[in-house]
Amino acid sequence: MEATTRPEIPPGSLYMLIMKTLARLGSMHGYGIAQHIQQTSEDVLQVEEGSLYPALQRMLVKGWVVGEWRQSENNRRARYYNLTPEGKKQLARELRAFDRVMTAIGRVIDAV
Repeated sequence: MEATTRPEIPPGSLYMLIMKTLARLGSMHGYGIAQHIQQTSEDVLQVEEGSLYPALQRMLVKGWVVGEWRQSENNRRARYYNLTPEGKKQLARELRAFDRVMTAIGRVIDAV
């Protein structure tokens, strides 16, 4: 793997990253969510449209987010997403699971 190759977002963590972004910043459109994740990760994580919008659609179906069509800052029609109370509960579950996995990985890496 080349040094310039971007690592992929681990499976299952895209929902968590989207929900955490919405919990932190409130209502956002898809492009804004992707930009925030990329900027906050210092360009390590890049969410492609082909992953982001299907994930947002699944999250709408699951009731974790709601969407509303509005005009964006550059006067385009965009769907803005908000986290629902069920989405906040799901985010808490995902964060706990992520923490357990990261702790377990750390144990394996640090094992002698």
